[in-house]
Amino acid sequence: MEHNIGRLMRKLFEVDQRLRSAEEQLVFEKNFSDFLIQQSTAAIVILNTDFEIVETNDPYLKAVNKSKEEVIGKYCYEISHGYGVPCSSSRPDMKCPLVETLRTGRSAHVIHEHPEPGGHFKFCNLVTYPLRDQDGKIYQIIEVWRDITEQLSYRWDKRVKELKSDLQKLVQEDRMISLGKLAASCSHEINNPIQGLLTFSDLMQEILAEGKPSQKDLEQFKKHLSFMSKELERCGNIISGLLSFARESPREYKEIDLNEVLEAVLSLTRHKMELRNVDLTTRLHPGLLMIQGDERELQQCFLNLIFNAIEAMPGGGQLRIISTLKRDKKNVRVEVRDTGYGISKENLEHIFDPFFTTKGEGKGTGLGLSIAYGVTKNHKGNIKINSKVGEGSSFVLEFPAL
Repeated sequence: MEHNIGRLMRKLFEVDQRLRSAEEQLVFEKNFSDFLIQQSTAAIVILNTDFEIVETNDPYLKAVNKSKEEVIGKYCYEISHGYGVPCSSSRPDMKCPLVETLRTGRSAHVIHEHPEPGGHFKFCNLVTYPLRDQDGKIYQIIEVWRDITEQLSYRWDKRVKELKSDLQKLVQEDRMISLGKLAASCSHEINNPIQGLLTFSDLMQEILAEGKPSQKDLEQFKKHLSFMSKELERCGNIISGLLSFARESPREYKEIDLNEVLEAVLSLTRHKMELRNVDLTTRLHPGLLMIQGDERELQQCFLNLIFNAIEAMPGGGQLRIISTLKRDKKNVRVEVRDTGYGISKENLEHIFDPFFTTKGEGKGTGLGLSIAYGVTKNHKGNIKINSKVGEGSSFVLEFPAL
């Protein structure tokens, strides 16, 4: 009996030592986790599975601008968003990382928008980690916050710059495509005066070969030379216009007259319209239409709209270009209206999408109207379209006036 009692006492002592060791280990782990939470620069909050806050660190209290007494025992959605019910119930579009972790049993990650004093917002990166008991059941959630407002703002600004740069490249590439379309019609326009110049020069040479020209011949020479000079000047202007249009240059926003931009584009496309039996009517504002913008980008914008209108009238039709200064004198308005085949309702909502085209394969890139849209928005303007199948389309652009 004494032997058995002695063995029992030894076992009880060993159990007591193990219990003490386990208790010390738990205390150590709690102290260690508390130390990590409090020393972390990230905002950390420990939540029960019913959204109740049980522990926080100083960065979290600073983030929500409250004391520990105001936070412990409250629900996280009350403190962070001021809601009376969980975030996912208040706003179905807002994912809750705690709910996700409870659903999947794994860590979850979301970005939340948090209100700030003065009507401002900050963006926080939220990551949740589950804490499990000895049975593997989740009993608490650790939620880690990181303020990414500045980082997000930097990335957004960088992305905007990249998009603007991409748009400029697209405008230049599209300009080269437009140049190809213009080349055919401009070659015809240049060829006609060249033939006239050759005819008159041959005639003058024949007269001179016969001997000294008479006074009548000299008078005729003057008329021929005057005509030749005008035709050469016209050819030179066409070539200069094409070269200027093709030349790549850095974006330059300056004060420009929108009427001048329209006239430059019309001078390049007028002969193409004649070849396609398109009757052009213009009604440009009699005064200056000054806006802040890049001349080349705007040229490409209107050129694409005009090309689109010409291609919508394969058998010919009427094209009308109207520019006005609105009554409030705050906006400049340009309308490009055609009598083409129009656009169906189902296609209208996609008309400005990149690479969207209703033309057959090889007949269009689908970038023309999307570039026109991008350039208009780049100039703080708006573009609208009104169209009916079989009746034609009208593109209306508005830009802030100077």
